[in-house]
Amino acid sequence: MPKQSNFLPDNYDDFVRTLKVRIRSAQIKAALAVNAELVELYWEIGQEILNRQQVEGWGAKVIERLAKDLREAFPEMGGFSRTNLTYMRLFAETYPQPEFVHQLGGQIPWRHHCVILDKVKDPVQRLWYMQKTVENGWSRSVLIHQIDGDLYSRMGGALTNFQAVLPPEQSDLAQSLLKSEYNLEFLGLREKTIERELERALLEHMQKFLLELGVGFAFVGSQYRLEVGGDEFMVDLLFYHLGLSCFVVIELKTTDFKPEYSGQINFYVNVVDDKLRRPGDNPTIGIVLCRSKNKPVVEYALRGMTQPIGVSTYRTTAALPDEFKSNLPSVEELEQEIEAIAAAIESTSEED
Repeated sequence: MPKQSNFLPDNYDDFVRTLKVRIRSAQIKAALAVNAELVELYWEIGQEILNRQQVEGWGAKVIERLAKDLREAFPEMGGFSRTNLTYMRLFAETYPQPEFVHQLGGQIPWRHHCVILDKVKDPVQRLWYMQKTVENGWSRSVLIHQIDGDLYSRMGGALTNFQAVLPPEQSDLAQSLLKSEYNLEFLGLREKTIERELERALLEHMQKFLLELGVGFAFVGSQYRLEVGGDEFMVDLLFYHLGLSCFVVIELKTTDFKPEYSGQINFYVNVVDDKLRRPGDNPTIGIVLCRSKNKPVVEYALRGMTQPIGVSTYRTTAALPDEFKSNLPSVEELEQEIEAIAAAIESTSEED
C-alpha cells in the first residue's frame, strides 16, 4: 500500500479542473433535460386544449377555468396562468409536429419560445432565431435585442470579395458572419459625427459592440500601431475572430463609401498579415464600416483586390418606419416654415 502524504500531488490542480468541467457539463445536461421535459409538457397541454376546442367547441372561457383548477392542484408549480396556457395553445398550433419539440424546440427555454411567438411571424425566421439561440447561448434579453434589431435580415449581407479570394469553406463562414448593417443605436450619437467620436463611443460601449458584431470576436486594440518602412500607421480597430482563426481589421468611416477606402483597408490587411499573422492563422479580413454605400461603386472598388475585404454600413439612430417617412416634411419645407415663422415674429415686433 503506497504511503500517504499530506502534500498535494503535482497533478492535483489538473485533476480538480477536469472534475469541474465534468460537473458543469452534467449540470448543463440536467438543466437542458428539465427544460426539454417542461417544453414537452407545455406542448402536450397546448395540444389537448387545441383538440378540445376544435373537436368539442370549447371556448376561451375554458382556459380561464383550467388555469384556476391547475393552480389549485399544483400550487408549488408555476406556469399555469391563463396567459401561459394561451401560449401553450399557440405553441402547439404553431409547431404541430412532436419531432420539433423533441429536437430543436426542447433546446431553448420556454420564455424564449414565448418571445419568438410574439415577435416573429415568419416560420423560417422563427427556426433561424431558435438555432442561433442554441448556437450562441442567448439570454432572453439578448434574443429580444436581436429580434428587435432585425438580425435575420442583416446577417450575411455585407458586400465582399470573399468568394473570389478565400477558400470556399472559409468564404462561406466569413460571409455568414458579417452584417449588411450594424445597429449602433446604443452609442447615443447624433446622425452625423466625426470618426474619432464614433471610435471613442465604441470603445466606451465595447461590450455592446461585441454583442452586435457577434460571437467569436475578441478585441485586440484601437488605434493599433503598425510601422512600415519607418512610417507609422494606425488601425482604427483590430479584432481576432476565434471561429475564423484570423485577425479582423475594421476601419471606421463617417461618410459614404469611397473607392480609396478599399486601397487603405487592403494596405492594412497586408501589413497585419505580414507582421501579426501566426502559423495556423487564416488570412486577415478587412471591414470598412461606413455611413452608407453605393453597391456598384463598392463592387468596382473590390474587384481585383487580392485580400478579403467587406463593406458594411451602420446606423446610430433608430430607423424610421416607411409609413412615417412619407408624412415628414422635406428639408426645403422645414426651411420655408422656419422663414415664415421668423417673418411673422419680425412683423409682430414692428407692430409693437
